[in-house]
Amino acid sequence: MQDSLEALGWNSFFAEAFAQYEPEGLTPGRVAVQERGAVVLFTAGGPIPAETGARLLRESGQPVTGDWVAAEVLAGEDRAMVRAILPRRSRFARKEPWLTEEQVIAANVDTVFLVSDCGLDFKPRRLERYLTAAWDSGAAPVVVLTKADLAADPAGTVEEAESVAFGVPVHAVSSVTGTGLDELATYLQPGRTIALLGSSGVGKSTLANRLLGDDRLATGDLRRDGRGRHTTTNRELVRLPGGALLLDTPGMRELQLWADEGALEETFSDVADLARECRFSDCSHGSEPGCAVRIALRDGSLPQARWESYSKLQRELRALALKQDARLLSEARKERRRFARSQRKTKW
Repeated sequence: MQDSLEALGWNSFFAEAFAQYEPEGLTPGRVAVQERGAVVLFTAGGPIPAETGARLLRESGQPVTGDWVAAEVLAGEDRAMVRAILPRRSRFARKEPWLTEEQVIAANVDTVFLVSDCGLDFKPRRLERYLTAAWDSGAAPVVVLTKADLAADPAGTVEEAESVAFGVPVHAVSSVTGTGLDELATYLQPGRTIALLGSSGVGKSTLANRLLGDDRLATGDLRRDGRGRHTTTNRELVRLPGGALLLDTPGMRELQLWADEGALEETFSDVADLARECRFSDCSHGSEPGCAVRIALRDGSLPQARWESYSKLQRELRALALKQDARLLSEARKERRRFARSQRKTKW
């Protein structure tokens, strides 16, 4: 199916970045499906399978779903080679388990639907973690609480979500009855990209199918505890009937943050505001006099659980920063050793 680049999310930002590749006869494309060593690109001429060269993998890594790329369409063949990845306007990322490396989950997303269960599985602390990653991504977060038809008190869960998601829209929906789905239509504008992100079994694929209008994406039966079964195995960008693009992702069992403390302050704006009221600018919120945070904890205006969550995530991000600094220092030392070896002259 042919389409305009604008309908796929193309704009002046990507056009400017692509300009250097036009003289080479390359074609702009957007990664719709990412699998091992190969991708499917949406282009103005329709979908086309593509491979990523070894050199690009070494220099830039694997393109991810949502990326815009410069590709060479191979003459006489219905396939292409990705030659370059264009700069990203946004990216949702996490820390690779066991490694001090970034894993990009989705790129060039306008709105992130942070999907969570509206029932007993709703966890404010988990939502705070996802919100921090979303604020760091550059995309606008929206909280979507699924399975409202199964929840005993959906309004109460919405209120609980709003108490930790300051300034972020919160919607309770049911993919079965259709409750609340009309509220999501405002985000589903033509050419806009929305990513579904959340833990395993929260109903992302079921929600995606409802928005698509058919059962295109695989879903699983509910377990005895009411949670869904993990079914999505890859990241796929699909067109919605109204012209928006939807990016479904596998459920994440673990989300280790790859962000900075600026994103944390977006999520915990209430804590950040309190910290600015402390008598000392470098207050550690321990035993210092005039600590607004400690005062709020004592009078209950700042819940203890929220403060503990903030402190935990802050420690995690500071530990990550230290690991990143250590890795950069190690890589710099290795580079200096490689350079020194290259300068040695063989003596005969």
